[in-house]
Amino acid sequence: MDLELQGKTAVVTGGSEGIGKAIVQALAREGVDVAMCARRAGPLEAAAAEVAGATGRRIVPITADLTKDEEARRFVEAAGEALGRIDILVNNAGAAPGGVIEHLTEDDWELALQLKFMGYVRCMRYALPIMREQGGGRVVNLIGNDGVKTSYWEVAPGAANAAGQNLTKSLAGQYGKHGISFVAVNPGPVRTERWTGLVQAMSRDMRLSYEEADQLAPRSIPLGRIAETGEVANLVVMLASPLMHFVNGSMIEIDGGQEKALMDRSRDRD
Repeated sequence: MDLELQGKTAVVTGGSEGIGKAIVQALAREGVDVAMCARRAGPLEAAAAEVAGATGRRIVPITADLTKDEEARRFVEAAGEALGRIDILVNNAGAAPGGVIEHLTEDDWELALQLKFMGYVRCMRYALPIMREQGGGRVVNLIGNDGVKTSYWEVAPGAANAAGQNLTKSLAGQYGKHGISFVAVNPGPVRTERWTGLVQAMSRDMRLSYEEADQLAPRSIPLGRIAETGEVANLVVMLASPLMHFVNGSMIEIDGGQEKALMDRSRDRD
C-alpha cells in the first residue's frame, strides 16, 4: 500500500534512541524528510547520520531540552525553517518515573509533568500555528496505556498520560476546522534502553528479583512478550499517513491486550 508520505516532512521529538529513532527510520523509509530533537548532541547526530545514510532522506538533528519553553520554540521554528513546512508532528520525548507513591519525590512528579506532558504542550503550541498557516497537518502523540489501564506502580506515568490523552481529544475538536487532525498512540511495555531501569525499579518496589520483575509485564500480555520498537513505529507511520487523516481524536493502544492487574504480585502469575 502506498501511504502517500513521499515528499512529506515530519518533526519527531526524542528521536535519538528507542521508539523515537525507530519512528524516524520508518518515516524516512517512506520518503519523509525529518527534523528530530534530543537533549544529547552526540547520540542525536549519530542517529541522524545513520538514518540519512540508510534512506537517502534529509534528517535534521536539533538539540533541545523540551522542559524549557524557549528551547521547544527554537526547535520547532528551526525544524520548520529547515524543512520548509511541517506536515507531521510526532511527540515522543520523555518518560515519567514509575514507582509507588511513597517512593515518588516532588522531583519525580515534576519530571513526569514537565517532559512527558508539558514537552508535548510546548511543541504543539509552536507547531500548530505553522500547520494552520500552511492549511493543515497531522499530530501523533506517543502517550502510553498507563493513562487508561491503571496500575498502583505507575501512578506518575498514568497521571501524565491521562493528561496527554485528554489534551489530544480536546485539540482534535478545536483544530479540525483548520485541517489538523490528532491521534494518540498508547504503547504498553516496549523493549527499549529505558526498560532495564523500569525493571530495576519494579524489582525494588515489589521486593522481587530482577528476573522475576522482568517477567511481570510479559505475564500480563496474552501474547507473552513486550513490544519491539519497530512495531510501535509501524503504527505511528500508518497513522501519520494522509490516508488516516480522518482518524481524529482517537486513542489507539498497542500493548498486545495487556491486563495491568496481572502485574500485581499478589495475583496468581502461573
